[in-house]
Parts: sequence; C-alpha cells; structure tokens
Amino acid sequence: MALFRNFYYVLMLQVALTIAMVHAQDDQSGFISIDCGITEGSDYTDKRTGINYVSDARFIDSGINQEISSMSKSDTLDIQFSTLRSFPQNTRNCYTLRPKQGKGNRYLIRARFNYGNYDLKGQPPKFDLYLGNDPWSRVNVKVSSATDYEIIHLASSDYIYVCLVNIGLGNPFISALELRLLDSTMYADDKKLRSLTLSARTNFGTSKIVRYADDKYDRIWYPIASTNTKDIQTSSPISLGSSTKESVPSKVMSTAVIPANPTADLFYSWTATDKTEEYFMYIHYAEIETLEGNETREFNIYLNDAYWDGPISPTDHTTSTYFTSFYNASSYELTLRRTINSTLPTMMNAIELYNPIHLQQRQTDDKDATTMWSTKSTYGLKRNWQGDPCVPQDSMWDGVKCSNDTDNLRIISMNLSFSGLSGEITPALANLTVIQSLDLSYNNLTGSVPTFLASLNFLKNLNLTGNNFTRPLPAELLKKAKNGSLFLSIEEDGDQDTDACSKGSCKKSKTSKNKNVVIVVIATVAAIFVLLTILIVLWITKRRRAQDSSIRDEFIEPRNQRFTYSEVQRITNSFSNVIGKGGFGTVFSGLIGDTRAAVKMLSESSAQGCREFQSEVHLLMSVHHKNITSLVGYCDEGSHKGIIYEYMANGNLGMHLFDASQNVLSWKKRLQIGYDAAQGLEYMHHGCKPPIVHRDVKCSNILLNEKLQAKLADFGLSRAFTTEGATHVSTVIAGTPGYLDPEYYTTNRLTEKSDVYSFGVVLLELITGRAAISTDIYIVNWVKSMVEKGSVENIIDPRLYGDFDVNTAWKMVELAMACVDMSSVKRPTMNDVVMELQTCLKGAKPNNLNHSMSLSLESMSGPNLR
Repeated sequence: MALFRNFYYVLMLQVALTIAMVHAQDDQSGFISIDCGITEGSDYTDKRTGINYVSDARFIDSGINQEISSMSKSDTLDIQFSTLRSFPQNTRNCYTLRPKQGKGNRYLIRARFNYGNYDLKGQPPKFDLYLGNDPWSRVNVKVSSATDYEIIHLASSDYIYVCLVNIGLGNPFISALELRLLDSTMYADDKKLRSLTLSARTNFGTSKIVRYADDKYDRIWYPIASTNTKDIQTSSPISLGSSTKESVPSKVMSTAVIPANPTADLFYSWTATDKTEEYFMYIHYAEIETLEGNETREFNIYLNDAYWDGPISPTDHTTSTYFTSFYNASSYELTLRRTINSTLPTMMNAIELYNPIHLQQRQTDDKDATTMWSTKSTYGLKRNWQGDPCVPQDSMWDGVKCSNDTDNLRIISMNLSFSGLSGEITPALANLTVIQSLDLSYNNLTGSVPTFLASLNFLKNLNLTGNNFTRPLPAELLKKAKNGSLFLSIEEDGDQDTDACSKGSCKKSKTSKNKNVVIVVIATVAAIFVLLTILIVLWITKRRRAQDSSIRDEFIEPRNQRFTYSEVQRITNSFSNVIGKGGFGTVFSGLIGDTRAAVKMLSESSAQGCREFQSEVHLLMSVHHKNITSLVGYCDEGSHKGIIYEYMANGNLGMHLFDASQNVLSWKKRLQIGYDAAQGLEYMHHGCKPPIVHRDVKCSNILLNEKLQAKLADFGLSRAFTTEGATHVSTVIAGTPGYLDPEYYTTNRLTEKSDVYSFGVVLLELITGRAAISTDIYIVNWVKSMVEKGSVENIIDPRLYGDFDVNTAWKMVELAMACVDMSSVKRPTMNDVVMELQTCLKGAKPNNLNHSMSLSLESMSGPNLR
C-alpha cells in the first residue's frame, strides 16, 4: 500500500511538472494580440499558433470593420488577415497600447496589413505608420499579398500609440496589431537607445515559417528559396551560447544551408532604400552536423567583396551570433567563404537585418496621460480623443493645452465645458499637478466640490458655473479665491453664506442693520452717479457724430490699433455673431462705427497658441498689399487675445468652389481669383524684406470681399528669412494635409517653393472644383492620371458645362502641375506664376514655361503629407 502511495505521489509530481512546463511554454503575459475588424467583445485562440486574440474595439474609437473580398480569401492565410479596420474619417487614427510591464522594457511591435481588395477598388492605399509622434514607416501594400511592419522599441512611457496617418493616397487600414515583451538584453543599442525596424528575418534550410510557440517571443522567421544550395538539418536540440543574447529558438537553428558545390561560397544580397540607411546585422550560426575528428568547418565573412571578419568556426549544436553594423551603399552582398583550412563547406543557419532609427518619444507625462484616459472613461466622453493627448500639436486633444518646454509634456489647461459630464468631479484630476486652467462649466456635475482642487498649486482659473454642486465650497478653495491666487467662477448661493456664518466665519452684531442701511444708501447714490455719467457720455458721443460723421470712417484706418477686451465685446455685440471657426479660435462679425469688421479670438484650447497670435499681428502690422487682408487692430489683454481684420463679405474660396456651393464661379472669375491670390503671395516672397513664406496656403485661407477680390489670410504659421541671403529655413513641419510640400515634409527645409506647391494645389482646386483630398483621392494624382489620358475637358469643373477656353485651360493645368512638381527646383517662382496667370487672363497665348517649370509627369508621385 505504501508503495502504491509513493507511486501516486511521484505520478502527481510528474503531472504537475508537466503542467508547469506547458504553462511556461505558453506564457502570453507579455503579449497584446489584436485582430482588427472582428466584432467588439469577441476573442479566440488561433489554432495555428495557440495565441489568444481579442477585438480591437477597446484600443481605438474610430474606424469601420471590414472583410476582405471572397476572391482574396484562402486557407493558407493567417486568420487575422481575413478582417481589417479601415479609417475613412480623420487624418490621424491611433491605437493605444498599455502593456502591464510598462516603460523601461523592450517590446517587439508588429503591424500587419492585408488589403484583400476589401473595397473592390483594386487599388491599395498608401499611408504613414507612426509610433506616437514619430514616423515609423510608409505603408505600401500590394493587392494580393500580406505585409508586416515590425519594430523593436525600448518604451519610455507606459503608453504606446500606434497611429495610421492619411497622406491623401487612400484610406488607411490595418489587419492585426501585436506587441511582444522581449528580454531587456535582446537587440540592445544601449549607447544611442535607438529603435530597430525589421528589414529581414530569414531562416535557412527549411520551407516552413517558424513563430510562436517554437519562438517564445513570437518572432516570425521566414524561409527563403535559394539556388545552388543544399538543406541540412538535425533532430537534436540546439543550445544557446554565451555570445548570443537574442534567444534564437532551437527550431530555427536546427536547419541550415550549405552550397551544393562544397567549394563554392554562400551569398545573401539585398537592396537599400536609401544609401545613408544604416543596418544592424545579426548572423546566427551553429554546427548541426556531427563532425569527424579530422573535419573542420571554418569561413570568413565578406561584405560587398571586402573582407569583414573571420575566421569563424560554428560550435557543435550551440548557437553563436555575429553582430555588425554598416551603411553607405545602395546594395549589399554578404558572402560566406570557406578558409583554406576548412575541410567542409560553409554554412548559414539564420540572419536578421534591422534599420536603427532614433525616435524622439516626446509624449505626455504618464500621470497626466493616465488622468486623461481615466477622465474619458469615467464620463464616457465621445470626443475624438485618441493617441497622445499633447502631440503632435495639430492633433492635440480637443480642449487640452500642454506645456512645450520638456520632453515629457504636461497638461496645463483643460476645457470640458458643455461636454455632458454627469456625476461628481473625478478624483483623477488631482494628478494634473501643473494644470493652470480647468473649465468644467455648463455640465450636469453634482456632489460637493472636492478639496483637492485647492491643492493644485498652479491652478489659476477654475470655472464651475452651470452645474449642481452642493454647498458650502471648500474653505481652502474660498481662501485662494479671496487672496487672488485663484480666479473662481461659480454661481452665488445664499445658503453658502449661511453655512459659512454658522461655522463662525462671519459674525452678527447689533449694528449690522445700520451698516446694511448705509451700504444701501451708498449703493443707490453710486448707481445714480453712474447713470448720469452714462447719459452725459451718450450725449457727447451723439453730438460728436452729428458734427463729424467722418470720424467713425477713419476709425478703421489707423494701424497698430490696440483694443481692450471690453471694446472688442462692444464691437462684436458680446460675440453674438459667429462667422467662422478654425484651429486658432472663433471668428465673429462686428461693427466699428458703421464699418463691419471680422474679429478672430484665440481660444484657450487653440493648437496655434500665443506664438502664432503674436506672429500674425507682427506680420500684418508691417505688410501692406491689396491682396493681403488688412489689420484693423488687435486685443492682447491677459488670456483674451484677438485680431481684428477688414470684413470679407464673401467668406473663403472653398465656400464657393466645391459641390455644396450654390453659386458656381465662372472660368474668368476663377482665373481672376487665382491671379489675385498669386499677387499677394508674390509680394510676400519678393516684395518683403526679408522674404516671408506663408506656410499654410489653402482655399480656406483665401478670402473674398464683396467684389470677389481675393486676399490671403491667416499668417500665424508664416516665417521670415531673417538671415540675409538665406534660401531656406529649417523648421518643424507645419501646414495642412493635401497642400503640404512633400520635399519640405521629408527634409524640414522650408523654402518659398513650399508655398508654390501649396498654391499649385489651390490652382488645381480652382480648375477642377474638387477638394485637395476627397474620400480616397488626392487631387494631384487624379489630375496627373487625367493628363496622361490627354483630355482637359474631363479635368475642368463639370459645373461649368464646357463654358471655358480650352487653350487657356491647358495652360492653367500645365502651370498648376509645374507648381506641384516633386522637385522644388523644377517649380516656378511666384513671379513666373503671376506672369502666366496675367497672360491667361488677357486671353492671349500664354508664354512658354521656362525649363525649370516644365511639366514632368514621371517625376510625380504621391505626396509625403502629415
């Protein structure tokens, strides 16, 4: 009986050990595996890999679930490739990953794409893949094959944002997104802390793909077909040697290739996309054949026929790794050549190639980001809040403003007014320790106002108006409001005064009634005095107007006019008439005397901010041209900042150009508008000292007065060449997708020709009546394809019903396409553009474009847009 019990215990121990070993091999605690496009809340285990996949619905708020076409489905495809999520809305759409191991760890991140003709267009899109605020890769997939983009990344934040950015060449999409925790010693580049994008990962000597669970990190090892080689393999396990930290799986190392001719070399070649592209190369090798005592395998490594290293002799059934880095060639050929001492042919087991890239990793501080995500979840906010709250600047969360002086950005302002918030103020806001302004007005918030708001040392403005809070307010908060360190906005409440008195904060006395009488008398006298003063001022004003009505007309003329905020309120009738909105803020209609004006007020959540406000005011003070909007004045009073312009009765060009417009602009009027706008831009480039680049030329920034005369507007992003003789300025990318110069985007070198490219897109919009970017068509590519077909009639806005001059139309198209040439040196100057448009307007045969303006369709490709 005792023998049986001992046997039973041994058996149970073996079972437990077996279960533990299986569990260890199946540890997915460091995995995030997302199948994009499957039903929200669903999950499954992949039968091929044993990996557990979940829906992407909880990682992103935007996009549409899609399936590949039935013709593209195949049993050989990974199941993740049968569905996808596409993004027809928004320029930037981001997945938010928060691995539980957090920052300071190295992760493998893999984005997988299979177009599968899901939209039945047979034309895969091109778009950009970003890791947070940093560009990762340009996604360029084929119709009939799946593509992976992989990066090894040392995370500096608990949040990892994978973003897909529309560049005007079709709607972005994604099939799967995978994250794998790596060991901290793997693929380390400790000196420069760079990330590694995968170029190739190849397994030799087999025809099968190796991944999880054979590789516990789920790297995908692809086989390669080779000629003049022979496959060899072993069934014995391959151990890891001391020289490799990359944990190459035994399944990969147990196969290899040798040359069919024992004396021949082994070759591995590839082409670089850029000569300056650096490569990290890991060659993994192990001896997998049993050698006799007199047998030796030894080889040297050559790169592009130059000796690189060696001799190398693989260790018996043990993995070793040879690592090197290099660059400065357009193509590479790796050669393994046996030495004269070797009795056996050379051998190759596996190789990995990576391109190191340096990511800035400027992200919102983790505590602030956690607060924002918690706030979004608590209140169920449906705003377009995705990706990093603070970067990039043009995608900053609506209502949020961030500091811009540190690598880890901090939230300094949040406006959640009119956001439908209900319940109590979330305690998470206590973590926004450097916030300066918090607006929670006009929601349905209830409960008591929390005391922690008083402990936010940098908080200067707190707006709680329009909610249903219980009283009294925290004494600490009232104290800060009383001493002036906090501007608190909230409705007055008599009960609050009562409560305060009951706690001894105020005292009643016998003389209180007398004091109240005195206060009432003083208030009455003051009110009468104020009323009399107002009547006198009104009488004087009316008399002056009667004496000289010209005064009010001259009031709009002086430049450098500074207005107070109360004057701006009076001009706009308390901001009652909204005529436009933009990234800067809201534009209101107003009256200065009897003359109409437009007032643009900076919003607290503006992505442009104070710097652009100051830039625009300064520029408009010094620039005077009939085709540039005139500055009437400005307001700069604390947080109240605004610019007052001449009023442009017919709004912006886009309002008259595209399909929604009821009034179709004639061909002649389109030429005139183009000519007007070109003259304004030409003056900025060639008439100003120093020259000024607008940096955001687009239809919405070309305004039309009552006579449809065009004038350039919105100069907040403009830059001047402050250095005499400078040909460019190196600057952070700014502008609007669809209009952005691809050369400026890739080099950060801003030139006058960057404006020329944007103006060329405007000309194409004038010609076609199409927007720069429609649902999935970029206007430059569309016009190019139509030009190749040789039919200008199909390019011109069909709403003109053929009422245009064909010769002039061709010249306009030719000029526009020259402006949007991919190479800036081939684009015309704005002087050239003005001259050509002037000739077109006169109806004469336009001058031939000079050589630098010649239309080169071959040089044109999709734009590199933000």
